[in-house]
Amino acid sequence: MMDNQKNEVKLNRTMTPGQMEMIAIGGTIGSGLFMGATSTIKWTGPSVLLAYAFVGLVLYGVMRALGEMIYISPGTGSFADYGSKYIHPLVGYLTKWSNVFQFIIVGISDIIAMSQYLNYWWPNLPDWISGLVMIIILTLANLASAKAYGRLEFWFAMIKVVTIIVMIILGLLVIVLGLGNNWHPVGISNLWSHGGFFTGGFMGFMFSLSVIAGSYQGIELLGITAGEAASPRHAIVKSVKSVIWRILIFYIGAIFVIVSIYPWDELKAVGSPFVETFTKVGITGAAGIINFVVLTAALSGANSGIYSASRMLFKLSVDGEVPKVFSKLSKRVVPNVAILTISFWIFLGFIVNMLLSMFNAASANIFVIVYSSSVLPGMVPWFIILISELNFRRNNPAELKDHPFKMPLYPAYNYFSLIALSVILLFMFFNPDTRISVSVGAVFLVIMSIIYKLRTQRQDKLA
Repeated sequence: MMDNQKNEVKLNRTMTPGQMEMIAIGGTIGSGLFMGATSTIKWTGPSVLLAYAFVGLVLYGVMRALGEMIYISPGTGSFADYGSKYIHPLVGYLTKWSNVFQFIIVGISDIIAMSQYLNYWWPNLPDWISGLVMIIILTLANLASAKAYGRLEFWFAMIKVVTIIVMIILGLLVIVLGLGNNWHPVGISNLWSHGGFFTGGFMGFMFSLSVIAGSYQGIELLGITAGEAASPRHAIVKSVKSVIWRILIFYIGAIFVIVSIYPWDELKAVGSPFVETFTKVGITGAAGIINFVVLTAALSGANSGIYSASRMLFKLSVDGEVPKVFSKLSKRVVPNVAILTISFWIFLGFIVNMLLSMFNAASANIFVIVYSSSVLPGMVPWFIILISELNFRRNNPAELKDHPFKMPLYPAYNYFSLIALSVILLFMFFNPDTRISVSVGAVFLVIMSIIYKLRTQRQDKLA
């Protein structure tokens, strides 16, 4: 929570800058990159490189705006506080619930993914057992302490980062020297020789932006971990400065290698480009290695989901918007009731999905739509951060005089990022593949707005 909160319920500040940095990287680089690269490329071909760079540029604005505000007032769920203070209490309320909704859905999808990855080694292992074991491990890690969560997430993220770096290096050796290709350099002609650079045209490029925006979700986790950072100001500046560039290098570097080595229109036949690249250079057991990596990517996603959603549920309780029991802290100073509640909902969603798939294969598609519906609620914090920072500047002129970490190109960067995110959202409604899911997200926000209105009306009557 924020340090100036009247309520004395506080979380321990035990997380290091390195852990915060890895949490932001790990929360963003998930199984979407390892397993979803092919589907992202199909919309727009090699120009997907520009699409990743463009969305990264937009989100750098979000992160700098967040960093500027957190430097002054670091706290758990800080961007929800900014929404309440600098826009409207309803906005803060929607931000908190959007975050809870988003990460429960992400957690469910990651647990489902994990059960499938474990089937690679143990094909006869029932899905519900593997799902239960994974959720217990992650719940125990979150219950132990924020430091234990941070340490676990650090190593999950490290495995992903090392794999991507190795893949980029090996890929560049294939491109430049012809390693694994009888020493005939592959070159980069695949970037334009299969229908051009922009193969999907304008619409394809715009559709790809929405998929990419979804894959970047979780980058704002720094705004949640700030409440448990050992030295928040130092940690925030260091993390924001470095994390966006690292994410761009990992994403753009990996995608560059993939679309250079393999013709974009043949990627479906390739399967996982990561597996194929490792196999190409003679690494035996590549499929097993990548399966382990995507398993840790899914574990990382679910781990971040439990952490983030539980902290927002804790914040909702501290702010008096859900029962006080959810702000109860354990002896290890973690919100144990909130953690157990989020873990339960993730496991329940996993079981419901299993039952739907078992009794009616067609109804499993409903869950696919629900997973995708986390994209719009996941974008809510980005809008809130950018708008809040505009008002934050106007309201805090004294604090900003000697501020060492101001938002660059203010306010033009804010408006550029806001317009870009709005356009991406608009094209999600145009795209038949994302229209239903973004509509589900919109309905969720409308329902929560109605609940907020009814709740405040009841409180006004009682006052």
